[in-house]
Amino acid sequence: MLFRESVARVAARNLEGMLEDQLAEQFVHVHGYRPGNSEVRSWRRSIPALTGALLDAGLDQVEMLIEYGLPLTSKRADVVLAGVHPDTQEPSYVVVELKQWSEAYPDEDDEPTLCRVDAYARPVLNPIEQVRGYCAYLVSFNGALAQNPEQIAGVAYLHNATEFGVSGLYATQQDEHGRMFTADRRGEFVSYLRSRLAPAPGAEAADALVAGKTQPSRQLMAVAADEVREREQFVLLDEQRVAYELVLRAVQRAHGSDHKEVVIVTGGPGTGKSVIALSLLGELYRQGLPALHATGSQSFTKTMRKVAGSRKRQVQDLFKYFNSFMTAKRNSLDVLLCDEAHRIRETSANRYTRAEHRTGRPQVDELIDVARVPVFLLDQHQVVRPGEIGRVEEIKAAAARRGLQCREVSLDSQFRCGGSDAYLQWVVRLLGLEGDGPVTWEPDGRMELEVAESPAELEAFLENRRSQGYGARISAGYCWRWSEAKPGEPLPEDVVIGDWARPWNLKGERSVMGAPPSALWATDPAGFGQVGCVYTAQGFEYDWSGVILGPDLVWRTDRWVVDRTASKDPVFKRSTPDEEVDRLIRNTYKVLLTRGMVGTVIYSTDRETRARLRELMGRQGGVTG
Repeated sequence: MLFRESVARVAARNLEGMLEDQLAEQFVHVHGYRPGNSEVRSWRRSIPALTGALLDAGLDQVEMLIEYGLPLTSKRADVVLAGVHPDTQEPSYVVVELKQWSEAYPDEDDEPTLCRVDAYARPVLNPIEQVRGYCAYLVSFNGALAQNPEQIAGVAYLHNATEFGVSGLYATQQDEHGRMFTADRRGEFVSYLRSRLAPAPGAEAADALVAGKTQPSRQLMAVAADEVREREQFVLLDEQRVAYELVLRAVQRAHGSDHKEVVIVTGGPGTGKSVIALSLLGELYRQGLPALHATGSQSFTKTMRKVAGSRKRQVQDLFKYFNSFMTAKRNSLDVLLCDEAHRIRETSANRYTRAEHRTGRPQVDELIDVARVPVFLLDQHQVVRPGEIGRVEEIKAAAARRGLQCREVSLDSQFRCGGSDAYLQWVVRLLGLEGDGPVTWEPDGRMELEVAESPAELEAFLENRRSQGYGARISAGYCWRWSEAKPGEPLPEDVVIGDWARPWNLKGERSVMGAPPSALWATDPAGFGQVGCVYTAQGFEYDWSGVILGPDLVWRTDRWVVDRTASKDPVFKRSTPDEEVDRLIRNTYKVLLTRGMVGTVIYSTDRETRARLRELMGRQGGVTG
């Protein structure tokens, strides 16, 4: 939340010319970067329109929570109004989505879920659906509303639009969680506000909402089975819903004619790519349409088969690998959902591939050819192995060679790391992947960050969090040899730092001495006690993430130094260029540092690096508790 005041105080600050600067200053503090011109312009134009309507309604004591952050995500509602209901005298909340649009029309005549606005090149979500999604999300994740969903309502206020300019948007269903008003219906909007909010102080209701306990995240694997087999478990917001609807539209077009097109969904860690993929797979599965989910990750695919297909073999068979389609017939599927598509390789062939199948055909071509609607969900900054080529330009080029239309959706809001944009910015700047170098961490109330002085301290810290009911894992850079586990013997403790030693996660597919197979390390509680690597952590999340920075990445004076000789990763060959190794090692630590939902605790094997981390976190010693 950027700002909270009564309607009267917000209106006064706006008249004084102070509101815009205060919002911009707080935005920098919360997110770590300055707001864009369009965002500042929307504050300048839209907030006065809303406060004017509230003042006309006599609701000057209602609390305005401006840019209210939804829990466990970086997504923000424009304004949440908090007050007292005029009939029940109970807390009452109205989520308001403000739009400056003057005109908008459905993307397709018979389907108003997505709409077209001249200012945007791509379809956007109908604001009625957008605010309805915010309400549903808050009911799911804010404890103050979980037991009282009737206390929240949602409204989109298009204060520059006429009824004629947006009439097509009304074709979508309206209810208490999603309705819309325009400038032509300002009087009705004022009356609506009076029906939900009394002319009484709203501070206590706002306090209750802000203090509402955040419900546990519906982590991906925990609900996968219900998502695929039975019903939708996730609430898709904004661009997530846009991506979902675009794929379903493409499927409809493919059925209606001999049509084929490519969809690309891009986004950083935790933006919901896999949630979209599962939601689509569940919907297509329920409709009886031929669709498959594929990844290049053995851990992710095996986990999905185990969790989502625990009772039905036919569900397990929905989860494949990228190299499963070398001999598949063209357009034999309606949809192929290529999750973690940054792991696409140059070809599907490996040492086990039969000679007649070693055609040299690009893997991306196989994935496009097998389905009428191939969907690629990827994060280009998670490429961690040589030979991985899953980039937007590669996919677009492959589509262009076939004369296919290619639609792209970018997911900006992320749901990992407590929804903390500030933390993700801190990580990419820490590692030199973006920006002008590391910056000091400023706690934002969403993500916790600690530095440990020893691996034993890191482990003890995580054990304490586990005793409080949190999940936790320890992962590390690939800087120690990795021995094979022998049946009936303790796991070899390869990760040795001083007098502290722990085993890597298992390599194989069978449990050994109680340790889970490698594919389940991130999701099985027994995974704590072994050290995971990037290949078993990528694509997963857990509450607390302990990360060991090895000697392959150390801080020297004023910069990071990558030492490729310290890496034991067998994927790095002598022929792998130094600059590629440098990029991949930094990407590896970005993946490891963005697995936590609640917090991250970091330990470096290097003394100077630990000192730099303490400096960046404002710490004098080890973890604080």
